[in-house]
Amino acid sequence: MKNTGCAVPGTALKNTGFHYTLSIIGGKYKMNIIYLLAEHKVLRHNELHRYIENISFKTLSVMLKELLGDNIISRKEYPQVPPKVEYSLTERGQSLIPILNMMCDWGERSREHLG
Repeated sequence: MKNTGCAVPGTALKNTGFHYTLSIIGGKYKMNIIYLLAEHKVLRHNELHRYIENISFKTLSVMLKELLGDNIISRKEYPQVPPKVEYSLTERGQSLIPILNMMCDWGERSREHLG
């Protein structure tokens, strides 16, 4: 029987799709950013900062740059004073939404068991 899951015996973790996915979305805040952009469609830096508790402006900037570099989010800058910058999910970022939905479903089901 062929194993169709991501945990393939004999495969080094670093060579798996699981490892690659975690390298893109792993960390303390990236999934929060993706979740918020999925919910709100478009957000500015300060709005993201208000939604994510305990994140520094610098850390948020670093996370946004990494997600931009991985083509998960897009950044649109408007030529005005003061500058206006908006973030949204790219098509590639949107492709993560089914994973996010499965995580939400699992969390809801599992949370019910805790009483």
